Amino acid sequence: MLQAIGLTSESRRDLPPAVDNLSFEAPPGSLTALLGAPGAGKTTALRLMLDLEPGRGTTLFRGRPLHRLGRPCREIGVLLGDVPGHPARTARGQLRMLAAAVGVPAARADELLDIMGLGALRGERLGTLSLGMDRRLGLACALLGDPHTLLLDAPSAGLSPRESGWLFGLLRAHAGRGGTVLYTTADPKEAARTADHVVTLDAGRLVAAQDVASFARTRLRPRVAVRTPHAARLADALSREARARRRSVEVVTEAGSRITVYGSSCPEIGETAFRHGVLVHQLADEIGDTGVPAPGPLPAPGSVLAPALVPAPAPGTDDRAVRVPRPDPGRADGSPYGHPRGGTPGDARRERGDRRPRSTDGRDDRTGGGRCTPRGLGRPVRGPLRPVRYELRRMFGTPAALLTVAAVLVLSVLIAVPLARAGRTSLPDLFAAWPALLPLPPAALGAGLLGALSFGEEFRYPALAEARGCVPRRLGLLLAKLAVTAGAALLLALVTAAADLGALRLVYGADAIPVPGNWPELAVDWAVLAVGCGWVGLLGAGVFRITTAGVASVVVVPTVVVPLLRTVLDGPSVRTAAGFTRRLHESGWAAWLDWSHQVDRWLPVLSGLLAQPFALALALSLTALLCAYLFIGLSRRVRW
Repeated sequence: MLQAIGLTSESRRDLPPAVDNLSFEAPPGSLTALLGAPGAGKTTALRLMLDLEPGRGTTLFRGRPLHRLGRPCREIGVLLGDVPGHPARTARGQLRMLAAAVGVPAARADELLDIMGLGALRGERLGTLSLGMDRRLGLACALLGDPHTLLLDAPSAGLSPRESGWLFGLLRAHAGRGGTVLYTTADPKEAARTADHVVTLDAGRLVAAQDVASFARTRLRPRVAVRTPHAARLADALSREARARRRSVEVVTEAGSRITVYGSSCPEIGETAFRHGVLVHQLADEIGDTGVPAPGPLPAPGSVLAPALVPAPAPGTDDRAVRVPRPDPGRADGSPYGHPRGGTPGDARRERGDRRPRSTDGRDDRTGGGRCTPRGLGRPVRGPLRPVRYELRRMFGTPAALLTVAAVLVLSVLIAVPLARAGRTSLPDLFAAWPALLPLPPAALGAGLLGALSFGEEFRYPALAEARGCVPRRLGLLLAKLAVTAGAALLLALVTAAADLGALRLVYGADAIPVPGNWPELAVDWAVLAVGCGWVGLLGAGVFRITTAGVASVVVVPTVVVPLLRTVLDGPSVRTAAGFTRRLHESGWAAWLDWSHQVDRWLPVLSGLLAQPFALALALSLTALLCAYLFIGLSRRVRW
């Protein structure tokens, strides 16, 4: 059961809200269509349900609000537009990556590909899929967590009749297993053909909530709406005159003083009422596709179309839109809260059997009176359930990482071989292919690019989204990205140094290119440089939400931060840290910590590394970017 209660979007620039006090129910085991013309507020309503749009109101998924769902992907499947993902990623790679985010086995991806008829296209890139195949893949993404509720925005838009029939057959099978399906459409005929219940919107307001039989009978035929205090008398007169004239006129008595007439017109009904002396309060044609009254006499003051949140009626019963008085102390009849005999809203609700659902904590979730629940408050931030596996599949699911590694290797070798011929470059810089005119060696720039792509792809191709209960700025995901980026940077640094050494020895001979005796210390420096650049690129892209900003952050370290530090640190040294290890042993700290001789060996190396301006610049840059990242992520004004 899905229950939307009092959904209201925020108005902008003095315009009315796109969705205004919308309440309805989507029962389980059936398909519910959210019908309305373009601009009626259908998509905004779905985004309000998912807490993606600022506004008020409450949406209950099987009795629980969204922020109380432990794993939203296991409860709600969402398809809003096209499949978000990198166009170079394969359909299978996309599903396997999202399977890690949802926390289901990778075999679930292959199972859904076969169910959706995409088994033969599992190796196709997302950018090459047709609209129909893309829609099938979107449904597969929505069904990954085997959710109970499906929220789909215009799922059949642009599809052929055959593809549309397959789509709704799949949705019907999901509903047959007890699931809830809510989808939007602008075609009333499609809603009548495919849905079990139809909720009609106009200008963000509810027009009617009906079963499909009542919808087809009352909303797809031309009709005349009549309001009169003598409804039964006028209905009898219209029926008798139609039989006398042998005309096909159907008169349906609605609730209260309203009747609906099919097969007649306003002038004919008005003349009949005049001949029989029947007072008419309203006489208007109604638009057949949405049920919105055409221009004409206004309804009685204070009456609006709104739902009564009651269980869905059995098929075949009359499920017309319930006209519920809106709270309006200024009504002409002077009745408070719009109730014709006075009293309280609770009295009015009890009279019409309106049973409002309560939240799981026992507090009343009713809307109205300024008590709507604010959106986006208290919702916990969630990330992928298996972040390391997700990040590995994200990085290696596109050719960008492999192309970066290949480009770095080729460029590094092409730089190292001419540098060795000149003979003016030291061996460490030669193995790193780092001439003086470059701010960074190719491997460090490549590591920074890999780190920048890690977050840049999340924001450019948002496979993670709040609609799926996953967001890319989760701290657990950050740690996974840092670990995977560090591993990729170390691997890239090792392969690059080995390729340069092999190329140099192949060209100039092994005797001309010896291995330095202090190669362990040099390897530590090289690893710190690669990992530091990778992390700077990652955090820069995470803060500024773009890959270019991450790469720029890497380049800024040697070109801006290092010169500033040298300006500050240049000058005579008043104090030095020489003899730090000896003083540790004299003070007894080394014995208390049970340090080995290997620690004594590496401590000077690490202290010397931190004394280098470049290493210190990397540390300062990483600290600043990490603080900025945490500030943006923890700030309440910024949506994660």
